[in-house]
Amino acid sequence: MSKLRILYVASEINPFLQTSEVANFVRALPQAMQEKGMEIRILVPRFGLINERKNRLHEVVRLSGINIAVGEEEKPLIIKVASIPNAKLQVYFIDNEDYFQRKSVFHDKQEKFYEDNDERAIFFCKGVIETVKKLGWAPDVVHCNDWMTSLIPMYLKTTYKNEPLFKDTKSVFAIYNTGFSHKFGDDLFEKVKMVDIDDAILAPLKSKDYEGFLKIGMEYADVVIKNEDISEKLTQLIEDCSKDKKCEINSEEEEQLFESYYNIYNDLAS
Repeated sequence: MSKLRILYVASEINPFLQTSEVANFVRALPQAMQEKGMEIRILVPRFGLINERKNRLHEVVRLSGINIAVGEEEKPLIIKVASIPNAKLQVYFIDNEDYFQRKSVFHDKQEKFYEDNDERAIFFCKGVIETVKKLGWAPDVVHCNDWMTSLIPMYLKTTYKNEPLFKDTKSVFAIYNTGFSHKFGDDLFEKVKMVDIDDAILAPLKSKDYEGFLKIGMEYADVVIKNEDISEKLTQLIEDCSKDKKCEINSEEEEQLFESYYNIYNDLAS
């Protein structure tokens, strides 16, 4: 049997950036799966807080140079790469001057949520899929972590469903306690749309807020992961999604936790 290929997508990863529990999780799980014989790729945004020199990021010219459409605009995609110290893992960084040069993540110095965080998420999700296409690497499972990655399962089931590279790809969407109260503008649907995507497909996103992003991730993912310690409101949101998708992972024991994910990936790929 060939190695399972797992793509991890998240907004942060240790040691490059940590603002929440997601960063530790996305650091530990891929290495554990690699040690169990899986082939791993990791993609995150290159937020401006990440020090390129210190972390030895460098541009991958052969992967850069694509333009990504966000609504009517097209913006150039730059791909950088770095290795995780003391691990045989590379991390690919999605970069763009307009979206990821600021020295902060989702809020400005006054703690105001950036109005274009929706565009940054759309650019990131499309950029991830286009980068994997350029790599020519067909993932068996795409493990999406948190709201910023939530459009990927939908794009895989619509615009990219006929791409040979993704024809057998399954997706996992994991939810964390990283909410925000901002509501995006009425042009959100137009920005998100691609070929084959209409308003009906985007219906779960109609609230145009944090919950809307979670709902669209849950709607199109093959498995929805409820992590420990999420709020009652989020728990209820997950309860409302189709029950054959739900998977609750609770384990104090790290090895058991890793074993659970190992089994989920194998079940999805079989």
